[in-house]
Amino acid sequence: MKLGTICYQDKDRLVALVDENTVLDLARASSDAWHFSDMVAMIEAGPDALEHARKLMAEPPQEALIALSDVEHRVPLRPVQYRDCLVFEEHLLNSFAQAEKMTGRPFTIPPVWYDQPIYYKGNRMSFVGHMQTVQWPKYCDHLDLELELAVVIGKKGKDISQADAPGHIWGYTILNDVSARDAQMREMAGQLGPAKGKDFDTGNILGPWVVTVDEIPHPAQLDMHVEVNGQRWGGGNSRQMHHDFAAVIAHISASETLYPGEVIGSGTVGTGCGLEIGRKLADGDEMALTIERIGTLRNTVRRGGQDDSNT
Repeated sequence: MKLGTICYQDKDRLVALVDENTVLDLARASSDAWHFSDMVAMIEAGPDALEHARKLMAEPPQEALIALSDVEHRVPLRPVQYRDCLVFEEHLLNSFAQAEKMTGRPFTIPPVWYDQPIYYKGNRMSFVGHMQTVQWPKYCDHLDLELELAVVIGKKGKDISQADAPGHIWGYTILNDVSARDAQMREMAGQLGPAKGKDFDTGNILGPWVVTVDEIPHPAQLDMHVEVNGQRWGGGNSRQMHHDFAAVIAHISASETLYPGEVIGSGTVGTGCGLEIGRKLADGDEMALTIERIGTLRNTVRRGGQDDSNT
């Protein structure tokens, strides 16, 4: 099942995708509407809420159906917590090669990267959704995109084993971790971060759908590719993750509780960003990030103006 959040008649609604043209307003279709007030509420309600949604989809009430042409997309869920990893070796090797060209200094992958998943915590409040505008941060000249697979956590847990970790995944979605590369390069020299290289309003994008975990076997093996203005930049397959999501969840949950509604990104797939191939985004560019079985996440970047994408 594909689930998302849309704005219809000035109200955000949790919906399930019926077909390419139609969604089902789950709250309107259900007598237990509190389960479906938003996606985090649905996740927290547990397996019963998901089963209820499946029953509604089997015989969707006509009065709760909405044409996709009449809606605006929103971020599928506001993450309870957001972490982003760096688990694709090709991405790191390509990025280091570009950094060497720019600086003349050699870069090598540290041994710790192979030993454990590396991640940072990002700004969970900066997320937007499919077709919402990304506002270019005023301090940035070099803006980039990052094509990533993300998981949504569905079950609370601590010290989760790798064997049990797949059972804590609720769904999969596409993540575009938009990055201010010049700010990122400056601040990372200080041995802490990233911060303003990643944290700015509209800089994180999820969507258009969250696909429930029953539709994507673990470990995920999904084709991924990115286009800008209709031209392919690169991509790969999620099977190339050096640490799969079971290893990631086991590592993150060591002496730390994970909660339903958290989002964890994979990091950029090889050639899934402009930095790796010597390209930059420009004002007005349309980014299209596609992951097999999930869909295509589209957004346009704009310089200047007042952003209202989070309202």
